Formats: sequence, C-alpha cells, structure tokens
Amino acid sequence: QVQLVESGGGLVQAGGSLRLSCVASGTIFRAPNLGWYRQAPGKQRELVAAVSSARTTNYADSVKGRFTISVDIAKTTVYLQMNSLKPEDTAVYYCKLSARSRDYWGQGTQVTVSS
Repeated sequence: QVQLVESGGGLVQAGGSLRLSCVASGTIFRAPNLGWYRQAPGKQRELVAAVSSARTTNYADSVKGRFTISVDIAKTTVYLQMNSLKPEDTAVYYCKLSARSRDYWGQGTQVTVSS
C-alpha cells in the first residue's frame, strides 16, 4: 500500500507563490511516475505537471514557466513550486504516484488565488 499526503495549499493573492508537498509512505517504489493534478469546481481533473521514472518532466501549457515539479528521493517527497499564481489556478491539487500498473492518489490540498 502507498499513502500520499499533500500539504502547502492555502489562500494567496494573484502574483504570489506557494509550494505544495506530497509525502509518500508505505510501499516505496524505486522509480515511480509522479504527477500533480488539479480539479476546479465543475471541471474535470487535469494534469498540471509530471515527472517520469526517467526524471523527464512535462507541464500543462497553462503553467509552463510558472510551475516547477521536483522530487526529493531521500524524503520520498514530490514538490510543486507555483509562482506567478493566477485566479484560474484555483483548484484542489492532488498528487499521483503510478507504479506497477497502479495509480495512487492523495487526498488533495486546496489552492485559492484571489484577484
């Protein structure tokens, strides 16, 4: 079993920054795929940023140049640094770990950006 716990969300003004953290515990895979997703009210969950087992990164066009995904293997933690936040970034942010054909999700953390 894998447990993922996100933190770091909150309320921030437009133009501000937040750093989300997702700590993995339980079964630790050597090279999982990791990602951050978000879901705004009334919208589908969408990919924000991902890092593959080969450590290649992928970003949604809407966040390129503003968000950065990173991994601290020793801390079994994946981060999402979010800069220049916009009101349209408001959503619940979830981390996902994919390994051995299974997906594991955290409970989500709310990010609200005021204009």
